Amino acid sequence: MKQLVGLAVMGAVLGASGANAQVPAAEWEQFKAEFSAMRERVRALEIENQQLREASKNTIKVEDLAATNAEVNTLKQQSSDSSWADRVSWKGDYRFRYEDIDEEGRDDRERYRIRARPALVARVSDTTEVGVGLATGSDDPVSSNQTLGGGSSSKDINLDLAYATWTGLPGVAITAGKYANPYYTVQKSQLVFDGDFRPEGISVNWANEMFFAHTSFNFIESDSNQSNSDNYGVWAAQLGTVLAPFEGAKLTLSAGYIDIPTAGEEAIYDGEFYGNSFVVVDGVELYEYDYELVTASVDLGLKVFDLPLNIYADYVENQDVDDLETGYMAGIQLGSAKKKGEWQVSYEYEKLDANATLGIVTNSDFAGGGTDGKGSTVSAKYAIDDSWYVGSTYFFDNKAGFKLGDNANYDRIQLDTGFKY
Repeated sequence: MKQLVGLAVMGAVLGASGANAQVPAAEWEQFKAEFSAMRERVRALEIENQQLREASKNTIKVEDLAATNAEVNTLKQQSSDSSWADRVSWKGDYRFRYEDIDEEGRDDRERYRIRARPALVARVSDTTEVGVGLATGSDDPVSSNQTLGGGSSSKDINLDLAYATWTGLPGVAITAGKYANPYYTVQKSQLVFDGDFRPEGISVNWANEMFFAHTSFNFIESDSNQSNSDNYGVWAAQLGTVLAPFEGAKLTLSAGYIDIPTAGEEAIYDGEFYGNSFVVVDGVELYEYDYELVTASVDLGLKVFDLPLNIYADYVENQDVDDLETGYMAGIQLGSAKKKGEWQVSYEYEKLDANATLGIVTNSDFAGGGTDGKGSTVSAKYAIDDSWYVGSTYFFDNKAGFKLGDNANYDRIQLDTGFKY
């Protein structure tokens, strides 16, 4: 357009210069004014046209805008779904077991058992986790095993976990509800607590690279109508340290105190005392003692031929009694079956006096469960892959009731395969 205007102007000027001699001065001045006005108009139109072109570049058609909004909403939904999936996860384990029990004075017993423990865990904020878990078995506080049979009848499922954990301070974890036992046990020792035991209450744990600490209050009964005591609960405190005494070695030490006020109370579960002493008052069987437990453990980890070797011991003593008040376990383990192709073997010897600890929460397999037992355990485990293992455990030369019972021989073998997810 600029070229056309220029040619027109040039032609007009040339024509005007040739005819200027015949045009009166007044008409010539009028012509020049009109030409100047036309030039300004053309310039204004060019500026307006340029502005319209720039505006059109930033204009979105109505149909394009709708499509864009739909894409934005889709991305928002995908982001929301992804965020939910990132915050919530399933985890758990499954185990299939063959078991043979040979107890003196009873018929040999064989059975097949399963244990399934799925849990849903939600990260509701950067500092808070909430979990709910189920488990097979009965309401037994120290066993999630379910024996197969009964004409393929449906099996029981129970609440195994229901907790919230807050980690808003460095190294601190505060948990309330029904949760996995946070009390440190050396090499999964079950001298005091069975591995399936889930305490109910509140716990505070702290740890850094060198030290760890635990304190908790857990209920035996929280309903005053169910107990003769005003405060029928378990107080626990524990301190520990992790040291490196020399290159390639790791030394873990712990000491703790657990107060379980049971004296004068009826049996906690199923009318049984599980090896603990009891008295009869007005025809009712009651715990004879409280369980004021001092615990201690040591674990020395080494490397032997590029394999981990652990030598460890666990100890408990009840301060409320003067006889049959101690228990200990000593063991050695070679290897660690945590990753595909790894294996481990271990040997342990245990002696647990009748009133050394509360019988209902200790190892439910060793010497038939409860206290007042002694003997050996050997086990082996192999990791087929990172989440699938096979293993066996043999309790041999066990004596059940060796002080207060019938001192019966007790052997037990378990063959397992299990999965973690």
